[in-house]
Amino acid sequence: MTGPRNGPRPWPPQRLAAPDPAGYSDRQQQIHDQIAQGPRGGVRGPLAVWLHRAELAAKAQDLGRYCRYDSSLDQRLSELAILVTGRVFGSEYEWQVHRGHALKAGLDPGIIEAIRLNRRPDFADPEAEVVHDVARAAHETRDVDDALYARAVAVLGEARMVDLVGLLGYYTLISLTINIFRVPPLGEGERELSDD
Repeated sequence: MTGPRNGPRPWPPQRLAAPDPAGYSDRQQQIHDQIAQGPRGGVRGPLAVWLHRAELAAKAQDLGRYCRYDSSLDQRLSELAILVTGRVFGSEYEWQVHRGHALKAGLDPGIIEAIRLNRRPDFADPEAEVVHDVARAAHETRDVDDALYARAVAVLGEARMVDLVGLLGYYTLISLTINIFRVPPLGEGERELSDD
């Protein structure tokens, strides 16, 4: 987004870059290779920063692999929850990476745009609606009220509700890593998330 007179806001400098692969310990190299050879196909963004602490990277990427690829939530619902998380936290890297995944998974572009603009989308699908509402409530109030919880369990079931809460927790870790260490978007393109 551009300001009226000042042009695009520059990205703040990254506070902590990924460790230099030339200096990896054996364990860092092992974890790097496991991540790179898995479904992610590479080690970028917050996962690369976590390599400063190889065991954190190992455990977090295991949880992330479950949340992204093995959860009971279908990909469309997972990506919806991830986009809501990225939007609430203002994590541009997360938004940039997952917007394309969400489109590929079949999430309606109008829903994606409403989330980007920080507006509540119109939903025809009760599953998408409850995932959105749980994600927003979890991040904004750090809880869900009894009525929303009952609706979520009725629509998703208990198993998918557990997976949704786990996914929201994992992407909170991702978002905090991005924001605190100022992980820039790939290519450092223009900002997409703004509260202006």
